Amino acid sequence: MAGANPIVLYDGVCGLCNRSVQFLLKHDKAGRFRFASLQSDFAKKVLGRHGLDPKDLDTVHVVENYEQPDERVLQRSDAVLRAGRELGGFWGVCASVARVVPRALRDMIYRYVATNRYRMFGKYDACMLPDPSQRSRFLDV
Repeated sequence: MAGANPIVLYDGVCGLCNRSVQFLLKHDKAGRFRFASLQSDFAKKVLGRHGLDPKDLDTVHVVENYEQPDERVLQRSDAVLRAGRELGGFWGVCASVARVVPRALRDMIYRYVATNRYRMFGKYDACMLPDPSQRSRFLDV
């Protein structure tokens, strides 16, 4: 399955989240990221293992080391910064610089955007289906 590749768990009906996934697909030249919507059984299983609420759609997660003894789930701004580091280059530098901002402040900004994301970026009636050429990177289809 995903092995050591990071897995992004995102709100499948959120316009901002879907645009973010498209951004990651475009810039992940190594094709390492895998994806699953928070509404999926896959996400429920992984989050449940970590005592996290799969109904909390206001949080993006990055799962590291899936099904390994050291599996862990990063949330909110930590997940966003992890994704940036994985992309490397300019985005990796930005993520490294942003890490100096205290997590409490980063997460406060994250929560503001998350609370207002449907109003600012729209909401779909159902989870978007991935492009057939990238369907193998989605673990919930």
